[in-house]
Amino acid sequence: MRIAFFGTPGFAVPTLAALLGSSHRVVVVVTQPDRPRGRGQRVSAGPVKALALDAGVPVVQPDTLARETWEPALHSYSAELGVVAAYGRILPDWLLTLLPRGFINVHASLLPCYRGASPIHRAVMNGDRETGVTIMRVVKALDAGARLATTRVPIGPDDQTDRVEHALAEAGARLLVETVDRLARGPIPESPQDDSAATYAPRIRKEEGLIDWARPARAIHNQVRGLHPWPHAFTYGPAGRLILHRTRVGIDPGTAAAPGTVLAGGRAEGLTVATGEGVLEVLDLQAEGGRVLPARDFLAGHPLPPGTRLDTP
Repeated sequence: MRIAFFGTPGFAVPTLAALLGSSHRVVVVVTQPDRPRGRGQRVSAGPVKALALDAGVPVVQPDTLARETWEPALHSYSAELGVVAAYGRILPDWLLTLLPRGFINVHASLLPCYRGASPIHRAVMNGDRETGVTIMRVVKALDAGARLATTRVPIGPDDQTDRVEHALAEAGARLLVETVDRLARGPIPESPQDDSAATYAPRIRKEEGLIDWARPARAIHNQVRGLHPWPHAFTYGPAGRLILHRTRVGIDPGTAAAPGTVLAGGRAEGLTVATGEGVLEVLDLQAEGGRVLPARDFLAGHPLPPGTRLDTP
């Protein structure tokens, strides 16, 4: 089939690459406008655009999907099916009816769980042991369309969001091409979602990174790995904000120390902090504006002796 592909970030790249290597033809790629990226905030193309240009596929980058501007342009590509993978913008009603075979979406959860913008972060932050990808029909309601196919992906107890996202992106790419192959042969079964079982995954906010040490060690560990590589979990020490990059749940020595108290903080023993239930070992961390360091190296230049309290400023 002739496909119009809508996607922007790295998560969408495996799906586009899989379509480009399939028997179908991607006739146009629609992606978000170029944005400032990296520490220098230089304007550059997103990963989907870069792949499309390298493959010689036409790219359009609308600021808004205004019907009077984009309906004639998109119609001119004669696409039969629209494929969406993390495009980053809600598609308007006029667009959903433009293509003969409609639109399908690669969503990074087992719908109806985790509808919304941040399904991978939320699954990891909640300590889920399994997630997956759903290929669904795009409808006006948020992530509420019928399911065409699903696949499951495990989440390890120490997996971070970036690792889970990579696994889901690869699994979703394979599932999407399989689904398009089936659609090309004719109609396939579509399973409506149970709206009463739906859960939501709202967009991640930076302030969600602030650690409440009164929570259990396992919950804080899930927060740290769920917010990596962005926006990160953080706390405050005597010298300011500390960004936690990697942790693990430690062996509880049965301490009665208040949550947020440093139990061990030296080059020999690393950094261990009391929580509301159990202890947390901090493996990699970063001072504001500094480099990410293993805890033992960090403590050589930023002492946190036992008894130090980590908390809000």
